[in-house]
Amino acid sequence: MTDDPALNPTHRGLRVSRVPGKSVHRDPHGRYAIPLWLQRDVRFDTDLTLQLTPAEAELLHAQLCFALDAVPEPVTTSPEQTPDCRNPQHGRTEVRWP
Repeated sequence: MTDDPALNPTHRGLRVSRVPGKSVHRDPHGRYAIPLWLQRDVRFDTDLTLQLTPAEAELLHAQLCFALDAVPEPVTTSPEQTPDCRNPQHGRTEVRWP
C-alpha cells in the first residue's frame, strides 16, 4: 500500500472532490457555485457547494492559470476549450497579472 491518500483506497479521514458531471455555475445571487462531494472514511457523506464571489473566482482563475503554467501542454480536450491564459501569446515578453 502507498502512503499517498489519493492512491490508497483504504485511507481514513475526510476527502473533498469535484462532483463528476456537474459544472461550475452562477447561483441566483451572482456567486459562482462549485459542486463538491465530501467523503468520510472512504464513504460518501454529503454534497457541498463552494460559493465564490466574482472577485474570488477571478483570483482563483488567475492562480490556477499560473499554477498550470508549469504544465507544458494544455490539458483540455480541444484548442477551442483552452482558456486564453493557457494559449501561447507569441511576441509578448511581459508577464501580466490578471
